[in-house]
Amino acid sequence: MECYLDNAATTRPFSEVCEFVSKVMYEDYGNPSSLHKKGLEGENYIKQAADRVAKTLKCTPQNIIFTSGGTESNNMALLGTAAAKKRQGKHIITTGIEHASVQKPLLYLEKEGYEITQLPVDGKGHVSAEALHDALREDTVLVSVMLVNNEVGSVLPVEILSEAVKSYNKDIVFHVDAIQAYGKMRLYPKKMGIDLMSVSGHKFHGPKGVGFLYAAEPKKLHPYIHGGGQQKGMRSGTENVPGIAGLGLAAELIYEEHEKKQDKLYRLKEYFIQRIREIEGTVINACSPEEIRQSAPHIVSVSFDGVKSEVLLHALEEEGIYVSSGSACSSNHPGISKTLKAIGVPEERLDCTLRFSFSVFTEKEQLDKTVEALKKLVPVLARYTRR
Repeated sequence: MECYLDNAATTRPFSEVCEFVSKVMYEDYGNPSSLHKKGLEGENYIKQAADRVAKTLKCTPQNIIFTSGGTESNNMALLGTAAAKKRQGKHIITTGIEHASVQKPLLYLEKEGYEITQLPVDGKGHVSAEALHDALREDTVLVSVMLVNNEVGSVLPVEILSEAVKSYNKDIVFHVDAIQAYGKMRLYPKKMGIDLMSVSGHKFHGPKGVGFLYAAEPKKLHPYIHGGGQQKGMRSGTENVPGIAGLGLAAELIYEEHEKKQDKLYRLKEYFIQRIREIEGTVINACSPEEIRQSAPHIVSVSFDGVKSEVLLHALEEEGIYVSSGSACSSNHPGISKTLKAIGVPEERLDCTLRFSFSVFTEKEQLDKTVEALKKLVPVLARYTRR
C-alpha cells in the first residue's frame, strides 16, 4: 500500500479533472482569442471556469484573473500593487513565515527602494492584530499575509488583521496568500476584507501550471505581463484553456459536500497526532491537541529528536511512504526552515522535522502504516545518529 502524505506539495488530480483536461486539449483546442467557432469554444471554457470559481468565493467572475499558479498570483499581487501605489508610499508589511513566492518578490522590491516590515509570530505561527496596527504607517501601501502556513499548518486570523488595516487606512491593499487554504476551508474574500487573494490549482486536485488571483478591484492592479491584452489587459498571453477548465472543475468538485471533506481531514489529523504521540521523542509543532481544529485540517509538522529529517524521509520512501521535510518549492535547495525558526523550534530540532499532509484521498490505514514504519525506523536512526 502506497502512502502519499505530501499533499501540501501537490495533490492527485480528480479523475474527472484529468478526463476534462484531456477532452479540452484534444478536441476543443481553439485559441480563445480567435473569432471563429473553435475560438469561441475556448473562450466559453474560460468563462465557465471563472463562473465555477466565483461561486465558491461568492464573488463575480470579473474578480478572477487566471495565472500560471500560486507563484505568479503572488508576484502579480505584490509587484502589481507596488507599481500601482508607488506614488502613495513605499512601505509594505508582511510576516516572518511567508512562502518564498512572497518573500522573494518583496526582497526584489526592497532592492528597488521599498521598505519591508516583517511581523514576528508566536509559537503557534500567529500574528497579533496589535503588532500589525503598530507597524502601520502613513506610507504603508500593502499588507501581505498567508492564511494557512504551508509548513506547520497555522491559520492566521485574516479577518481580524484586515480590520486592523482598514480601520487605520481603507486604501491600504490587503493581500492574502490562500494557496494552502483554498479547498480546505470556506473562503469569502469580500466578507473577510481581502482585496487580493492567491490560489494554485494543483493544491486542490486540479492541474499543475494554473492558478488564479482574486482581485476585488482588478483595474487598481498594475499589470506586469504585457502583450495581446487577454483577460481585459490584466494578464496578456494566450490562456491555458485546458488547465483553466480543469481548475474550474476541481474548484466545483472540492467544494461539493465540503464540510464532510473538511471533517474527514480533521479526524485524520486528530487520529494521526494521537498515534504519533506513541513514539518517544516526537514533538508536534504549532498545534496543541486541544486546538487541532483551529489549525489547518491537512498539515501536521513533527520533530523527531535526534533523527535527521532527510535521512528519515528517504527511509520512509523505502517503505512506500512519501512525506516532506518542508516547503516543496525549496526542496532542491535544502536549508533551515525560516518558519520553524520563527515559531521558536529549538536549534537541535530544526533539521529533524517532517511535514505530513493529507487530502480527500488519504485513508486511516495509510496513517497506521506510516506510524508503524516510524515506530520501527525512528529508534534505529536515533541510535545511529548518536554514534
